Amino acid sequence: MKTLILTLCAVIVLVSLALGQAPAPAPAAATNEKYVVNKTWAQVPADLPWNSSTSNIAPDGKGNVVVFVRAMPFFRSFTTDGKFVRSWGDANLFTQPHSLMFDRDGFMWTTDTTGHVVYKFDPNGKVLLTLGKKDTAGDNASKDLFNQPNAVAITPNGDIYVSDGYVNSRVVHFNKDGKFIRIIGGTKGSEPGQLQLPHGVVIDSAGRILIGDSDNKRIAVFDKDGKFVENWPFASRGGMLITADDTLYVSDVNAGSISILKNGKLLDTIGGLGRPHGIALDKDGTIYAADSMNRAVMKITPRK
Repeated sequence: MKTLILTLCAVIVLVSLALGQAPAPAPAAATNEKYVVNKTWAQVPADLPWNSSTSNIAPDGKGNVVVFVRAMPFFRSFTTDGKFVRSWGDANLFTQPHSLMFDRDGFMWTTDTTGHVVYKFDPNGKVLLTLGKKDTAGDNASKDLFNQPNAVAITPNGDIYVSDGYVNSRVVHFNKDGKFIRIIGGTKGSEPGQLQLPHGVVIDSAGRILIGDSDNKRIAVFDKDGKFVENWPFASRGGMLITADDTLYVSDVNAGSISILKNGKLLDTIGGLGRPHGIALDKDGTIYAADSMNRAVMKITPRK
């Protein structure tokens, strides 16, 4: 019997590898011994409550942290100590705010899912670039339209990758000026190279495209030319970020946790985070997470 069980396990591993997906690792207990999770960090003004989901959060690189809220004013800025700074956001700009990130040059990028657009803002809040056409949806073959885009990644040379996944099943690659380059994925499903609700994208130091293939509960890896490489078996219905040394942070709203990975291997898990939809990393190693369901934002710091 023992020999039979071992043989069956070996077969499962070989089949998984043949399908381009590594076997699922043993579940790791969420351990927060290394971190302090502060869920009351942001000092929200009494006259300006969240009033809606806190969809995303990101440090601006200048000492403040911006929270993206699904209610006016859409942007709320706090110091790293949690003190409120200011708020802004035109009433007609967003239909459903979703993701927020800052690139290396301090420009802010957002997605509006049901508005079907991606915006690039300057530090003063002026729209510099719009990808997609507001209130107009496109299919998986479209080169200039999205259907509920949900995340953006920017490479060092300014190339733009848009995760277009709530209806479509792809990531769309543009140059820094918004000129179409290629589609990554584009076929809905669970087979190798197919995607089922991509919900995040980052680019590693080798130019590989890592996609949060959320409904398949995995991370899909494509090479710099958009060719499928492999799948990593980690839940990814949340946010994604990657550091210069290719340490990958992936949140999952269903597990209420952030997984920390490297080269497809689990390093650590931070649990008990509600539904961490958006995550970001500051220069000092501080992690910020937006709990969209509970209308909260968290500051997660390494324990000293």
